[in-house]
Amino acid sequence: MPRLAFGMNLSLDGYIAAPGDDLGWSVPSDELFQWWSDRVGATGLSLYGRRLWETMSSHWPTADQQPGATPAEIEYARRWRDMPKVVFSSTTRTVDWNTRLVTSDAVTEITRLKAGDGGPMDIAGATLAAGAMRAGLIDEYAIVTHPVLVGGGTPFFAALGNWVHLTLVETRMFPDGVVLTRYETRR
Repeated sequence: MPRLAFGMNLSLDGYIAAPGDDLGWSVPSDELFQWWSDRVGATGLSLYGRRLWETMSSHWPTADQQPGATPAEIEYARRWRDMPKVVFSSTTRTVDWNTRLVTSDAVTEITRLKAGDGGPMDIAGATLAAGAMRAGLIDEYAIVTHPVLVGGGTPFFAALGNWVHLTLVETRMFPDGVVLTRYETRR
């Protein structure tokens, strides 16, 4: 059964984007960028909400062809294009780059995917992840905390009806005071 992980860059006060969807505070060091790239390379299937899909698909399909693209950006772009993806949206009409569109209930489809075969799955996008959190579908949280307070924006965690107990499985320091903490859900 595939495991489902939710991981994103986070401000110290718990946001994945500052007001106005500003992500300027979360620019990764080379070491952190490589960690994210390796994570994409190890992912069997990535699940996207519409907003994050639009952000990623507007940049990564051709990022390796941009003047000045670094070897790490070229590698990440290739990995991102090759990785199987599912986009959950009721308004998006077409997707590309090894991607399938789902317009039906996300929690039902994620439950079905988790019951099947395959490698690890990542869920990306706060709104999509919130539904999976509330349904108890997330097996791992990878929190990459940046030492900045943004004061509001899009929160990483959704309001939950029940407590979710977690077990710390990894901590790692990155340059600039960025800290990775990975937790598994205790079942």
